[in-house]
This record gives sequence, structure tokens and C-alpha cells, in this order.
Amino acid sequence: MSVNQQSPLTTWVEVPENSDFSIYNLPYGIFSYNDKKPRVGVAIGDYVIDMASLYKRGYLDVLFLNENIFKSPTLNRFIGLGKPYWTQTRKRLLELLDRNNMTLQLKKDDVAAILIPMTKVQMHLPLHIGNYTDFYSSQEHATNVGRMFRPNGEPLLPNWKHLPVAYHGRASSIRISGTDFHRPQGQLMPDGATMPIFGPSQQLDFEVEMAFVVGRENELGHPISASDAEKYIFGILLFNDWSARDIQKWEYVPLGPFLSKNFVSTISPWIVTLDALEPFRCTSPIQDVPILPYLHVEGKKSFDIQIETYIKPQESEPSLVSLTNHKYLYWNISQQLAHHTINGCNMQIGDLCASGTISGKEPNTFGSMLELTCRGERPITLSDGSIRTFILDGDKVIMHAFAQKDQIRVGFGRCESTVLQIV
Repeated sequence: MSVNQQSPLTTWVEVPENSDFSIYNLPYGIFSYNDKKPRVGVAIGDYVIDMASLYKRGYLDVLFLNENIFKSPTLNRFIGLGKPYWTQTRKRLLELLDRNNMTLQLKKDDVAAILIPMTKVQMHLPLHIGNYTDFYSSQEHATNVGRMFRPNGEPLLPNWKHLPVAYHGRASSIRISGTDFHRPQGQLMPDGATMPIFGPSQQLDFEVEMAFVVGRENELGHPISASDAEKYIFGILLFNDWSARDIQKWEYVPLGPFLSKNFVSTISPWIVTLDALEPFRCTSPIQDVPILPYLHVEGKKSFDIQIETYIKPQESEPSLVSLTNHKYLYWNISQQLAHHTINGCNMQIGDLCASGTISGKEPNTFGSMLELTCRGERPITLSDGSIRTFILDGDKVIMHAFAQKDQIRVGFGRCESTVLQIV
């Protein structure tokens, strides 16, 4: 159901103004409460819809499901039903939540069993993530980093505008928002030194990214075309690809990041479907170098999603340090998926493909401390007066993303975690 083709939506569920989880959104996650096992939930206002209870009480019979797959501890089984089921489930939820529909709202016992206050739930990793790929799709970020790491050469390597550069990351260390972690250690090569040393990273950084969730498999040897790519994408979530820049600088030649990236990545608990993002489609940046036919796309394949990043010291209020947007990406998600599979690579349901750091042209739109502080040479001052070049022990990094168009607001919740001191 496209919100572009209907009257404004209203719901009988109380939704606070500027909530991330308006009736237009209905994102998916995995939650638990009252000692019940993790299960599928959908966010609306300050509540989580217990989809397993909704099914058990007979409200999802129109979906023709033979079993209650919403009792699953990950979204993979539901996603595996395919796009027609995702769309039909969304349509059914919009019907049940509509202010003028009395099917559910008048049955107080059912409402109490189905609508669970967010304050009473625990969120869990929403997917079984078999594989994770990190792209490098922001021209501004790639240019900024290239100038720092290769000051005497061209910022962009020759291949960058011909293909979406990427590397395979570590899926096992992806964690849900709210999971804190210890500062990573590794080999470092101090400036002027001739031998590496071992120790904790002194240049711990965040990376503002968004990731799409693969929702359909392709057979080995059968690429996904750019025109069909969105049929294979379930939705998008927030992604913080934590990075140890000093470890990265020493290890990345010639094969790229390894220990500097795989210690942890943080994702938001809610996955926003492409159906919900439909009103926010926009054109991508102009690709000013001819690309090969398999990467050609038509129409609006980017999304106008604002992303805010804050640093919160232990005893202080959060400070906004970055304000960027998904629409800045040079390579869009359809091109990313088409390139990922052009060699016949087979994708699996639940795989994550992250965008790479998202940066804009202006300094306040840069998506990493590496860029915001010019590799630590231009420290930034937080609202409490403290100085940062990179992330300190005790700092919490908070990311928040939302899309807004007229009365339609769709948000992703928070993606946050705190850096702990090495024990």
C-alpha cells in the first residue's frame, strides 16, 4: 500500500508528535518481554506490536500462513516468505491500526496482549546474519580519506567511479544498539617509528552508515540485475562501523581493513521496509564517468534520510557532531547489489550490505571523526567544553536517522553504544 496514493493515515494508537514510529513506518524488529522468548515485533508510537500474539488471536488469517512464524527469534523466516507477504502484512497492519477500523481497537483484552509498551521490552539482534559486506559508496568520504592517506597521489583510486568498491566484513561481531564494547587493541606504527608496537587503539572512530537487508536469495552463478535489485531487498537499518584508524593505517595495505574493523559494528534494532521509504525516494548524485551497462539504473533509487550523530561523554549531555544524509551516496543500493552478484555470488536472506561512511560536501556533514577533525589535527569541542580528536573511553556515540515529508515521518530509532576501558 503506497502512502502516496491515499488520504493521510490516522491511527487509534496514541503516537507522540515527531515519533520515529508513525503509522507510515511500521518497522520490524525482534523483542522479548515478561520472560517470553524473543519474537517478531512491529513498532508503532511508544508500543511494540507482538506479531505472534496478533497471529494467535486470529487477526492475520488473511495472510494464509500455516504456522505462527512470528514466534521466531529472528526475522529470517518471515523475510523468506517474499515481497508479496511483506507488502500484504503491511497492508493488513495498516487496516487494523486505522482509526476508523474497529476490528481490533474495541477489543481491550486483545489490545492489551498485542500492544506492548516499549519501556517493558528488550530488543535483540533482528537477523541471523550469515554474511556482511561493507561498501565504500560516498564520493566525499572516499575523497577526504584518500587525501589523508595518499597526500601525494590522487584521492580516488582509478576504479572508484567505475564500480562500488567493497570488502567482506565480519558478521559475528555485529551487535544490537545498546551493546557496549571494550576498546580494541592491535599493532600500531607510531609516526616516525621503524617498528610496530602493540597497544590499545588511540584513534577509535565511528562511521555513519546505513545497511540494507537481503530479503531474497539468488542461485550461485545467477547475478541480480540492477533493475531487479529492489525485489531482493527487505529494508534498511542504521549501521555504525566502528573503526580503529591507527590499526587500519598500518594493516590496510595491500588487502584493506581487517582487525581495525572486525571488533564490533552496531546496528539499530528496527528495520524500515522499502515500502515505508517509498515517499522519500530521490535522485542520486550525478555519476560523471561512464559506467558499464550492468550498473545502469533508471528512476529514483536513493532515499532522503537525515542522519544525526552525537557524542555523549559520561557525565554530560550529548553533542551533535555530524548531520549527513543517505542521499549523498554516489553508488545506490541497487548498484551495490548488482555489482556484488555480477560474478555469480549468491546472496542469502539476512545478509547485510552496509553503505560505507556517508559524508556530504560540508564539514558538518562528514560521517567520521577522521574527517571531522582532519585526522586529529583540528579537534572539535563538545557542549561541555571537552575536546575530542577521536572517541574516548566512556563516550557514548548515538546515531539517529529519520525521513520527513509533509505529515509523513519515518524513523529508524537509535543506534548507540559506549566505549569501555580495556580491563
